[in-house]
Amino acid sequence: MTTTAPPAAAPAAAGPHGDLPTAVLRSSPADFVVEELPAYAPSGRGEHVFVTFRKTGRTTPDAVRAIALALGADPGSAGFAGMKDRHAITTQTASVQLPLARDPAPLLEQAELPGIEILSVARHDHKLKPGHLVGNRFRITLRGIAPAALPLAERRLADIGRAGVPNAFGPQRFGRNGDNPERALAWISGRERGPRDRREQRLLFSALQSLWFNEVLARREADGTWSTVLPGDLAKKRDTGGLFLVPLEGPEVADAEARAAALSISATGPMFGRKMRWPEGAPGALEREVLTAAIGDPRKLDAFAHAGEGTRRPLRLEVDGLEVSPAGEAASGGAPEPAGGPGAGQGIVVSFVLPKGGYATTVLGRVFRLVDASAPQPSVGRPGAAGAPPPEEEDAVEEGQPSAGP
Repeated sequence: MTTTAPPAAAPAAAGPHGDLPTAVLRSSPADFVVEELPAYAPSGRGEHVFVTFRKTGRTTPDAVRAIALALGADPGSAGFAGMKDRHAITTQTASVQLPLARDPAPLLEQAELPGIEILSVARHDHKLKPGHLVGNRFRITLRGIAPAALPLAERRLADIGRAGVPNAFGPQRFGRNGDNPERALAWISGRERGPRDRREQRLLFSALQSLWFNEVLARREADGTWSTVLPGDLAKKRDTGGLFLVPLEGPEVADAEARAAALSISATGPMFGRKMRWPEGAPGALEREVLTAAIGDPRKLDAFAHAGEGTRRPLRLEVDGLEVSPAGEAASGGAPEPAGGPGAGQGIVVSFVLPKGGYATTVLGRVFRLVDASAPQPSVGRPGAAGAPPPEEEDAVEEGQPSAGP
């Protein structure tokens, strides 16, 4: 994408260390590269075809539909693990149901698929479903950074690589206009009639779950407990993903605190729903307070289990393999520059791996005030801050919850 002028300036954003330096992302699709990390390899047999593809300038649903039609299959039978951004170069896998008698390879070779490169094709026994991924690998180029701000920014990124960040949902979770939680609350409270479409119901409900999670996380961040565990917390094991209850007292509490300090476990927050497991003690009281303040009786959610049954999400987002290197030249047309004109800023490439459900902008927004060159208006990097939400981004699926792109 060629950008002839920088977006209008966004309001200053105060980060955890004060005012943040500006950085421009998505100056071109090549500046935002995402690779999906699959949860398993296809078996080589079965009526579902796993197609791994690289796309540019297309949304995930649009690309998956095009692939299904190229195979002469019903797009409704297709599946994918997570949403990937349109304004990026992204690699992911989709599944399409196809009879065993039909060979998918020649069909895809003959198809015209603008913006889509087919990388591999293999059969599998079942459909690919939301959440069937380990995580995503990112390579993101940030441009227009004031040279004087780079040393401190790089130190903060190194700290994030060691300690992680609060695992907030980014603004893209809340819809293009940021009003999905408000619409969902009006539906759940009975003030307005909800959508008939089941997918839209799930999108609205997941936005509301995400808003409440962010509120609990903000409270835990404010009192400094987001990166540790408290008695009564439901903690998640980093290696296996298993949940366990931190006892309210006894020597096991100190052991859990030590494991949290070593990043082997993290406290979890609520994705409220009928089947969600509740913590005990102070964490449980906080979560009930947040939900009760929003809807009154928590049992009201029981009637909406079809839109989201509830689960737990880690309060801490671990960032693996974080590396920083200088950026090359900007794409044709140049990247937007901060105040000061051409040459006023520098660029860096930040590479890292996040588990599923983690947002790259959540990580980078702890260090920079992000200006999205692909958006009609700039967006502030800190989750929940003012500014226009960016278009659907990396992985918007959290532990089986529906995709929540706009």
